[in-house]
Amino acid sequence: MSGGSNSAGRNGQRGHSSRQDGSRPPGAGKAAAAGKTVAAGKAATAGSAAAGKASGAGSSKGGGGKQASAREVALDVLVRVEQQGAYSNLLLNSSLQKSSLSREDTGLATELVYGTISRMNTLDEVLEGFVSKGIAKLQPWVRNLLRLSLYQIMYLDRVPSHAAVNEAVNIAKKRGHQGISGMVNGVLRSVLRAGDLPVLPENLGPAKRISIRHSHPLWLVKRWIDEYGVETAEAMCASNNEPPAVSVRVNTTMISRERLLEKMAAEGLEVSPSKVSPYGIVIKGGGNPALTSWYRDGYLSVQDESSMLVAEVVAPEPGMKVLDCCAAPGGKTSHMGELMKDEGTIHANDLHPHKAALIADQARRLGLECVVTGSADALDLEQKFEPGSFDRILLDAPCSGLGVIRRKPDLKWRKQPEDIDSVSALQRQLLQSVSRLLKPGGVLVYSTCTTEKAENGEVVASFLEQNPDFAPLTFASEVWNRLEGTALAAGEGIQLLPHHYGSDGFYIARLQRIL
Repeated sequence: MSGGSNSAGRNGQRGHSSRQDGSRPPGAGKAAAAGKTVAAGKAATAGSAAAGKASGAGSSKGGGGKQASAREVALDVLVRVEQQGAYSNLLLNSSLQKSSLSREDTGLATELVYGTISRMNTLDEVLEGFVSKGIAKLQPWVRNLLRLSLYQIMYLDRVPSHAAVNEAVNIAKKRGHQGISGMVNGVLRSVLRAGDLPVLPENLGPAKRISIRHSHPLWLVKRWIDEYGVETAEAMCASNNEPPAVSVRVNTTMISRERLLEKMAAEGLEVSPSKVSPYGIVIKGGGNPALTSWYRDGYLSVQDESSMLVAEVVAPEPGMKVLDCCAAPGGKTSHMGELMKDEGTIHANDLHPHKAALIADQARRLGLECVVTGSADALDLEQKFEPGSFDRILLDAPCSGLGVIRRKPDLKWRKQPEDIDSVSALQRQLLQSVSRLLKPGGVLVYSTCTTEKAENGEVVASFLEQNPDFAPLTFASEVWNRLEGTALAAGEGIQLLPHHYGSDGFYIARLQRIL
């Protein structure tokens, strides 16, 4: 399914001030002009036995058996993400649980992992100017140590540059030999001596400039320029490097949004009502809402603001029969249950049984009895249910996820154009298949957490062309009036981009069976 929850990984952990304007601040080093550090070619290239033994991926201990520092935990995660293809959010959460870092150091480790991955293009561009044989020939742990150290110098105001250098040298001494620590010291101090980075050359062209400045793959920048124009593409890339908001959805069957806002403010939290959803609350600097009594008692769910729109657009009514085709982890399912006042039935399906169990857990926590879970391939649901069985169908389709890069920065480095083509073909199959289960007069909502037209408007347009018994439905006036002037009309649906509200990029289309 497309991503809706914002509970994992990056949220509520970034405790260190970072520069978010995409600028290259003082101390970053003149990568295009400064001479490269000669020692880089000797000490840290592949083949250093001492460095190889010291990669330490996955260890919670530093050198000498001491508890690993925030930077060492971050380094281990970065190395495993690069070498093993691990997902940064899952691996970081696991690593932090195994560590005994303080809350502040947990925030630093989180910032270093996500920030380094987010800014990798820019960091590598700078480092290439100071490493004699190029960073590609460095041992993975050395390369990532330089990246996370340069990230602190370039983007973290609260970390003194000399502290970042000293910590990097200490880690290099523990994990490698004297030559490596000397190289790390030389590279980073050369960066500091070089001063401000120069302005990027004008002859780079807009796509290359945006790719380096805002650290996104060149193919993706070119794609967004083609689809949205240069100005919007740059705004999307810049927004993806900002820390994600922490937002929660209020369970209005238990408490009003106004009352929960009052309770949160009384506890000293900085909260504000969502501009995107009438059920949402945005929390600044409040930690993890899933650890609060409000979460345990079912007053709220952790969910992105854009994702909250989906159930509102489905608009299920009490007593209806609803199908959620790709439902895990259950945020939209439970929201629909709340809107139905827990009257009626929601069949919440997911391909994986353990994910279907998560949906059931959510429903129990929120006191919802209308949710029935099942596990099947969504393409097989038309064999499981009779044609025309449902008043409402939600297809929150599997997608490239390119609307949630802010939460999952390694995603932009994993995806390739062919991934979009592949998932688009699946989306078309799914939409055609599940549409047969809708009653005449019923409503089908198609949604994704991506920005790609090939997965959104083009999928819906193709479906409508092949199915004259379906027609697009306009959005409820209160939804469109809330978003008009910001969200984009996209084919037969609406498209939210990450810079519109600081929420996930999301597409939603509403279709009705008319025959």
